[in-house]
Parts: sequence; structure tokens; C-alpha cells
Amino acid sequence: MIRYILPALAALIISCAPKKDADTEYAKDLIKPGEAIPEFSINDMDGTARTKADLLGSYVVLDFWATWCPDCRADIPAMKELYNKYGNDVLFVGVSFDTEKEKLMSFLEENEVEWDQLSDFVTKKESPVAEKFHVKWIPSMYLVDPEGKVVLGTVMIEKLAAALEKL
Repeated sequence: MIRYILPALAALIISCAPKKDADTEYAKDLIKPGEAIPEFSINDMDGTARTKADLLGSYVVLDFWATWCPDCRADIPAMKELYNKYGNDVLFVGVSFDTEKEKLMSFLEENEVEWDQLSDFVTKKESPVAEKFHVKWIPSMYLVDPEGKVVLGTVMIEKLAAALEKL
């Protein structure tokens, strides 16, 4: 009988343990709330350079991601919901670390991703924008205020949703 009770007890203990906050491990180096985002330049899908100045004046969601990233792909439905709910008041901008424009464009079309996308088509490790924004893990997301200051830096879309709800 004890051989049945111990596994059940272990499962109960594990299920009641607090969930780990991924930000404590993966977002610890992101720019802190209240700090300004850095100056940057990165191209949009038409090859036009976009800079920090293009983001000022409204709240902005910056989503650092890639199509090859399973966690990033898993967040797409939730990000689409956030875009549909807040997209009239908040600027959504994806920053992709894909290296092939055709693959990225195809993914965006197939998944009906409608918000702006930026990419220099280099890996995260090669990206000056990833370095400037302290992105070491994807997805990484920032909520930025109209003055260009970070409201939230996170790897958890649930935290982004909660922050947007407070606007």
C-alpha cells in the first residue's frame, strides 16, 4: 500500500509547488522599468531604416522573436489577441532574428501577423539591436511608454498582457 501512497504524495507536492517565474532567469538583464530604450536603427520589411524616434509618442510593444523559436511561435496566438485588443492605442512592433526574409514573410502571411516587423536578417548573436536591448533570450518583450522609457521588460506574455491591461 505504501508503494501507491508515496507516488501520489510526490505528485501532490509537485503540483502544489509554486510555478517558476521565467523572468528571474531569462529577463534579468533586460532594460529596467523607468530606463530609456537605446538609440537604434533597424530595417522594416521594405528596407527602410526605423529608429527610436519612430516609436516615440505612443505606447509600444517591442517583441523580439524568430520563426524558428518554439516559445515565440507558441506566443503568436496570445500576441494576436493583444494586438486585436490594444492595437488601436498601442504600437506593436516585432523584431525578428530570422536570417531569411522569404521565410519570415511567408510565416507572417500564413499566421496572419499584421503588426510591423523589423529585421536586419542576422542572428540574435550578430544583432546590434539585440545587444542594445540586452536580449539574451527570445521571446523577449518590452512595453515602452510614449517618452521611450521602459514600463516592462519580460519573457512572459502573461506579464505583458497584465501590463497592457493597466494602461
